Amino acid sequence: MPTYEYECQACHQRVEAVQHFADPALTTCEACGGDLKKVFSAVGIVFKGAGFYKNDSRGAATSTSSSAD
Repeated sequence: MPTYEYECQACHQRVEAVQHFADPALTTCEACGGDLKKVFSAVGIVFKGAGFYKNDSRGAATSTSSSAD
């Protein structure tokens, strides 16, 4: 199950909640009763380098063009 982070718009307190995808989003801050909004963060994993794409494992393409002189 994913962990979601919410921030209160009134008191700026952050709350983490472990929820199913189908669960409704939290809307009310338990501390002050303000509105909660989801906080979106940067992705935790980044793929760099060769080997992560379908065409990385293919051999070098051969050229079939002919030059006329």
